[in-house]
Amino acid sequence: MPMRPDGFQEEPLWDEYQWEFHLNEIEKKSEQLRKFITSDPFSNRPRWVSLIEENRDKSDAVDAYIEEELLLDEAYYPDEEDWDEEEDSEEEDDFFLRGSESFDQDLSFAEEDEEEDDFESGEEWKSLSEEYAMSNSGSLENLSIYMRTRQLTIDLLHWADAQERISLPDTVHDLLEASLRIGAKLAGGYSFGFDPDLIGGNIVYTKKALNSANHALIRLQELKKSGLMSPSVYITFYSELFEIRNDIGVYVQLLREKFRFGVE
Repeated sequence: MPMRPDGFQEEPLWDEYQWEFHLNEIEKKSEQLRKFITSDPFSNRPRWVSLIEENRDKSDAVDAYIEEELLLDEAYYPDEEDWDEEEDSEEEDDFFLRGSESFDQDLSFAEEDEEEDDFESGEEWKSLSEEYAMSNSGSLENLSIYMRTRQLTIDLLHWADAQERISLPDTVHDLLEASLRIGAKLAGGYSFGFDPDLIGGNIVYTKKALNSANHALIRLQELKKSGLMSPSVYITFYSELFEIRNDIGVYVQLLREKFRFGVE
């Protein structure tokens, strides 16, 4: 989890523009490390090619890219010892809670079991909702915009892998890099969470995902003109990417409302 830039001191909350300056500086520092780690000294293979060669499934390739990007960015965050101590404390609390739940269950009657089942069903339904996904208790896998982006990138990798790589123009490589970056930035933003003092970082990363989506749309249009992609395939990819781009824009506005009005 990213660290608050000012630790736990009582300071005015950063807005998204202060966060943007801060995170852009971090990206500048991580760019050199990124080039060093992801470069190929023996060829000019695009990054997506290395990913699919190193990972059997295209979904694993996408996940590996996102994990790598998150690690590269986090390399320049401040020390997180305070967060680790807090998480350790929460884990200890969870241990005792698990024990108490087990003890209570042994003493419960059948009627209480039924009520608990109803409660758990309700909690499971809530955890799958989009509103719940936009909270610190949610999960990235339940954020539909992220999962749709992930699937689109997987489909694009399948399409590109079926082509003659040696003849692929830079437009294809740029398209795939941009698509991969959309998911990475959405995941990076989500890692900040939704607390008032950190949600600005979430907004900035989500805006970066929006920029990558716009870049991918431009590259996709260029591919249409080149004739490399069939009209039917182009329409499928473009319509999905267009909707994803628009939904990310809406997501940015929702995050801004959470920051402005403290919506939980």
